[in-house]
Amino acid sequence: MSATTSLRATLIGVVLSATALIPLQGTASAAPNGHAGTTAVPAAATAPVAGIEDATAHALAGSLADPSWRRQVRNAVLAEDSVDLRALTGASATSAGRRLAAGVAAADRDAAAAKGLGAGAGSLLRVRLADPSMEARLAGGTAPWVAAAPSDDDGAAITAYDSSGTAHALSADAVPDRPVLVVGVDGAKAVTEGMKVVDKALKARGLAVPAPAAEVAPTASASATGIDTTLINSVRVSDVKEPWIKGDAEIFTLVTGFGTDGKPRVDTVEMPYLNDEDTTYYPNQVLVNWSNYKYDMADAVMMEDDGDTNYQALAKAIVTVLLTITDQGAYIPLADALLDAIPASWWTDDPDYVDSWYTLARTTSGTRNGAAANGWINVSPYHVPAL
Repeated sequence: MSATTSLRATLIGVVLSATALIPLQGTASAAPNGHAGTTAVPAAATAPVAGIEDATAHALAGSLADPSWRRQVRNAVLAEDSVDLRALTGASATSAGRRLAAGVAAADRDAAAAKGLGAGAGSLLRVRLADPSMEARLAGGTAPWVAAAPSDDDGAAITAYDSSGTAHALSADAVPDRPVLVVGVDGAKAVTEGMKVVDKALKARGLAVPAPAAEVAPTASASATGIDTTLINSVRVSDVKEPWIKGDAEIFTLVTGFGTDGKPRVDTVEMPYLNDEDTTYYPNQVLVNWSNYKYDMADAVMMEDDGDTNYQALAKAIVTVLLTITDQGAYIPLADALLDAIPASWWTDDPDYVDSWYTLARTTSGTRNGAAANGWINVSPYHVPAL
C-alpha cells in the first residue's frame, strides 16, 4: 500500500526527529559454509530486515541442492500459504535442513532486534511460494529459486538465488516461469508485537494505554451507560501497482487526539483483515473509543509494515514529538505532528504511509475520503452498552 507519489515526495522533505532510525538499504550475502556443520546466515542485530531476509534467502537457496531437503521444503510450501522457517529447519531430518537450523534461528533473532521487538516475538521468518500460478511447476519437480520479500514497492527488479548461489534478476512486472520461494517476516505477528512496543512506550510517558480494538456487533442494544465509539463499517484502499512477489499488506492505524488528562494520546488499532488493495472490507471494527478523549474530535493515520519498520524507533519518535505539544483548551489536529515524527526510513524507498483522516468527530457518519486520496472509510457512531 502507498500514498500518492506527490504527497510522499512532499513528506520526504519534512524535518524528522533526531531519534529516527535510518537503516541501510541493500542486500547481504550468506556464506554457503558455516562452522561445526552449520550453514550460516550472517546478519548482525543492527542490520536492516531487508538484508537479513536476503541473506536467509541466499542460504536457503544453497541448501536446496540437497534433494531430500528440497522435497521437504516443496511439500511444506505447497501445503501452507506461509511456513515457519525456524520450525521447518528445526524439525528437519535431512542433513541440509539441520545445518541450516542454527543460522535461521540466529537470523530470526536478528530480525526481531532490527524491528525493535526483542526475543519475545518468537519466530518471525517465513517462506512461501511467490504466486499460486507456480504451484504446478513446483509440484512437478522444477527446482525453485529463492528471493527475499521486497521492502521497496517501486523496485524494477527482484534478486532470486539458485541452489549454486548464483543471483538472477527477475522483472517485478512479470511472473517468471520458474517457481520462486519468498523469505520474509511474518507481518501480522510483527504488527501485533510492534503495537505492544508502541503501547508500552506511550504508557511509560503517560500518552495512553489503548485497549485492543475489538469487533462489536452493530445490532447490540443501546444502554443509558457504556461508551461511545466510532465504528468502521467498511474500508477500502486504492489500487497501487505492486510487484508479483509482494505478499499481503500488514496495516495498522494510529488514532490521536487529546486524552482526558489534556495530554496528547495515541491509540493503536490493528487491521489484520486489510490485506489487498482495491478491495472493500466490512470489519465492524471500533476505530475510536471516545471515552479516552477530552474533545469530540480525533485524527487517524493509517500505516503499513513494509518490512524494515522498527517499532522502538517509531515509538521513541512519536513520544518525543507529542510531549512537546500542550493542550490549548481547544482541539488541535495532531496527525501532522505524528507524521513529522515518523522515522526517516519510512519515507526512504518503501512508502509505509497509507492515508490519514483529520477531524473525525464523535458524530461523524458516512464515507470519508483520506487526505492523501489513497483510500476511504465508512464510519458511524456506535454506543457500546455496559454489561
